[in-house]
Amino acid sequence: MVGILVAYFLHPGTRELLGEWAARKERWGYLYSAVAGALAGGVLPELLRWLLLQARRWHASNTSNIVVGVFFWSSIGVLVDAFYRVQAWWWGDEATLAAVVPQVLVDQFVFTPLLTAPLTCLIYDWKNHRWRWQRRFLTVGYYRDSIFPTLVAIWGVWIPVVSILYTLPEEVQIPLYSLALTLWVVLYTWISEERARRAN
Repeated sequence: MVGILVAYFLHPGTRELLGEWAARKERWGYLYSAVAGALAGGVLPELLRWLLLQARRWHASNTSNIVVGVFFWSSIGVLVDAFYRVQAWWWGDEATLAAVVPQVLVDQFVFTPLLTAPLTCLIYDWKNHRWRWQRRFLTVGYYRDSIFPTLVAIWGVWIPVVSILYTLPEEVQIPLYSLALTLWVVLYTWISEERARRAN
């Protein structure tokens, strides 16, 4: 992401490519965010697992991860797009400390702990428990034992990522968010599956 940030400001070809992505996002609106979220969070992570980690052996879990991932991450893509727009409206769209710092803080310490981290944990844990709802999903203990450790992993990945994203123009943020999302979903799928294995 740092390389992309530097290239955006110093390399005309990169700026032009990202400008094309931004123009496509402007034309498609929230549909772009839904499609980008579905591909980056639902399809690409499982294809990477199949190719690199599973010796090209397809498992039933890959199919269920794609189905769940496409629906879930397309919804999250739209939600994040709306949130980024609100953040730009609240704090401005300039690469200044006065704009970027509050955006990162609100993103990572309000939006994420209250909304995206709990939703992600709930959906993945529900799926990993064969869609059997458990009352513990809505307890303080569940937040402490499942959501908070996920938050620590999120902060390790996403604080640097969103710090870079918020220095870029708002229309480029979702296309680049999608690139980071693929890496995050591969990592989080593994975390959630390991947690489910230990629980069984």
